[in-house]
Amino acid sequence: MELEAEFTTEPFRGEGEPPEHAVLARTAAEQAGLSVDFGPLGTTARGDADALLDALPAIARAALAGGASRLTLQLSTPAAAREPAGAPPTTLERLITEVERELGTRLADLDRPGKQRAVRLLEERGAFAMRKAAPTVAEALGVTRFTVYNYLNREP
Repeated sequence: MELEAEFTTEPFRGEGEPPEHAVLARTAAEQAGLSVDFGPLGTTARGDADALLDALPAIARAALAGGASRLTLQLSTPAAAREPAGAPPTTLERLITEVERELGTRLADLDRPGKQRAVRLLEERGAFAMRKAAPTVAEALGVTRFTVYNYLNREP
């Protein structure tokens, strides 16, 4: 079974290089063999449930050793695994599929500028007016919802 851990470390830093505690937590997740998406407001690590659960103490220790004053953690199964088989696609899923067709690949396979463009296209089509759009789009992109918010706040 796949599992996803989304974690943030504090204190936050607005501009410049990420704080050492965030970098060390990311490194610990990567060393555990997890797939990691590192964003300015949080990190998502994905992988086999046992591997991820085994890695959590090392991630926490690394963050605290790097100066974190707080670590917030959310565990979940990936969204695709939570959807019932054969469920009809939602309007948001249809919009995501349209953008994937337009860009010629799955959103998760895009480079960073491509992902930013996909978010702009989805925003133009009203995707973010829908309930739970940010986490759904984040899952399709393979990034954290915080990264999606960051893309939304960027100037085009």
